[in-house]
Amino acid sequence: MMHMQMVVPAERTDAVVEFLLADQTVANVAVFPRAALRPGGSVVVCDVAREGAHAVVARLRELGIARDGSIMLSNVGTLLSSGAERAERAAPGHPDDGLVWDVVEDQVRRDSYMSFAYLAFLLLAVLLAGAGRLLDQPILIVGAMVVGPEFSPVAAICVALARPRLDMLPRALRTLVLGYAIAIFAAIPFWWLVHVLGHASRSDVATGNLTSFIVQPNGWSFVIALFAGVAGTIALTTAKSGPLVGVFISVTTVPAAGTVALCIGAGVWHEVLPALTQLVVNLSGMILAGTSTLLVQRTFWRRVGARATQLHG
Repeated sequence: MMHMQMVVPAERTDAVVEFLLADQTVANVAVFPRAALRPGGSVVVCDVAREGAHAVVARLRELGIARDGSIMLSNVGTLLSSGAERAERAAPGHPDDGLVWDVVEDQVRRDSYMSFAYLAFLLLAVLLAGAGRLLDQPILIVGAMVVGPEFSPVAAICVALARPRLDMLPRALRTLVLGYAIAIFAAIPFWWLVHVLGHASRSDVATGNLTSFIVQPNGWSFVIALFAGVAGTIALTTAKSGPLVGVFISVTTVPAAGTVALCIGAGVWHEVLPALTQLVVNLSGMILAGTSTLLVQRTFWRRVGARATQLHG
């Protein structure tokens, strides 16, 4: 179940309450007339089955509630309510599979900003990945993958293309491309200094059997990126964060960026292009798979929405 709190213009309160009470996927409706001050209106709260939340929000948008008031959605932890159980049974589909577009879109919009924290984590991930390649230590590569925050703008690009919300695309692309460029160029002086001080010879940088996959892009690189893109998108849209960790440690994005910085800093130019290719292949695979997965989900939930419309009637 999801908890919904709305600020509704007074003149539309009756229409909203009537709609909510008629919807079988909604439970625990409560109204506080004229309780809101800015903007003015009534406060209406309810619980809605996750599978039916998108249809409910869409109808509220049609009534102008998002424009003239507000709609807040939050996930419910524990809810002991027979009414909520009836609402879940009435909703088509399974709660774990429910796709609430507004929640996903809001999340990826927020997470795709190129903030100081985003750049800091990406730079640290790139440095860790470079150290992993230099020392030929897969454990450092895995650590760098987990630290890297790059899936957020990747997800935003997928939503922008599949929803579609093309206004999101420029910022997400800027965060992804410019973020990697800043992280790589910020890491290069560090590796140049390490090389000059004699702690990273060109031979050390260019060898390492355990991490050689980073500079050997192939068909499997793209296939694995496709799998990761599908898994990451499903985890994002179903509010299951656990599988995202598996996505982070299965694609060679941050390791490739870290290797680029390391190789440029140490002057190992012949491995720069393969590492860049690995980066582009993995990002392209994730974006393609993520967008395709969202399109499939959108088609599926449109059909589910047809059933939900009958319930709303």
